[in-house]
Amino acid sequence: MDLKGLLKKNNSKIVFLVADGLGGIPHPDFGYKTELEYASTPNLDDLAGKSILGLTIPVDHGITPGSGPAHLSLFGYNPIEHEIGRGALEAYGVGFIMTEKDIAARANFGTSDRDGILTDRRAGRIPTEESRKIVERIGEKVKEIEDVEIILKPGKEHRFVLILRGEGLSDKLTDTDPQKDGLKPLELQPLSPEAEKTVRVVKEFLKRAQEVIKDEPKANTILLRGFSRKPEIEPFEEKFGLKPLALANYPMYKGLTRILGMDTPDLGDNFEDLIKYYKEHFAEYDYFYIHYKYTDKAGEDGDFLKKVRYIEELDSLIPEILSTNPDVFVVTADHSTPSYWKQHSWHPNPTLIYSKYGGADDRSKFTEKECKYGYLGLIYAYHLMPVVLANAGRLKKYGA
Repeated sequence: MDLKGLLKKNNSKIVFLVADGLGGIPHPDFGYKTELEYASTPNLDDLAGKSILGLTIPVDHGITPGSGPAHLSLFGYNPIEHEIGRGALEAYGVGFIMTEKDIAARANFGTSDRDGILTDRRAGRIPTEESRKIVERIGEKVKEIEDVEIILKPGKEHRFVLILRGEGLSDKLTDTDPQKDGLKPLELQPLSPEAEKTVRVVKEFLKRAQEVIKDEPKANTILLRGFSRKPEIEPFEEKFGLKPLALANYPMYKGLTRILGMDTPDLGDNFEDLIKYYKEHFAEYDYFYIHYKYTDKAGEDGDFLKKVRYIEELDSLIPEILSTNPDVFVVTADHSTPSYWKQHSWHPNPTLIYSKYGGADDRSKFTEKECKYGYLGLIYAYHLMPVVLANAGRLKKYGA
């Protein structure tokens, strides 16, 4: 439903705290509990007794989402109707503004053995500074292929961005990242005839880049995914009548919020810096998105106890976030990343909405099971924004 005719202005403040990959599944090594159930979370549990709870589906039942569509859904956009490629997200995340001549791809350094089999598709999460130096070396050696300019932008840890700039390029080509260790990188293929030039250029780039990195102990392989053009999408402020501030440490998330027109400062690597900036600029905005990445990283690494510790760390920061007295406070996730599964999953996200007008479910814990019994029920994540706007008093009555 288009909400534009129902939007109204007031001075209410909305805060979305997004714990990336928060949800889990029962782990047999830890009493068949999820990480949320195992963790000590007194502040989240206290909120659970004062909030409405539920579970959100990022895309659709049984569909495992990438971070891009999962966040797009959280921001109130149907991710099936609005598709933004991972490459564009990464490009905007590192501050690169694309033109109509550009094709961007998310790149990973990985580690392969002598037979070309991936042993670690994240190259041990090599330090950002080490990765940046390797990217610069490749960039010095590979600047142009045919009539296409090659632009490389370093990201965090093992990540970087490949941008192709030229005429006659297409984003209709397959990924080389198999998304799993123990396999060889996938063969690049065109998905339409107009992509043949792009495939040819990318293959040549990979060939030349491989010569540069072949002796690297960890970053000896490049994996590519999410080839995409410059996106076109309605700005968040125009869609919901909210002046937004987006606070994240990782480029991909900053890329999406910049594409949506949110103010997105670069604040370094520490989550505490995000909280500090949020408190200092609370008076200037209506909507605040605060992203917490560490739960997702621990889940992908299959480290149950580390994910528990990160959940407990986030819980300890809840009082500081609430010290600004927002009118609506939402705690949720973009997707689930169970440590037992070691990757994104299709499981719904535990969610709470705390506001003086929202009511309360009177549950004792903030967990997946408790959220299952909440007032919100099981809803699509992109239906969350209307509920939040209503709790903030920002929607008029519909009809006579």
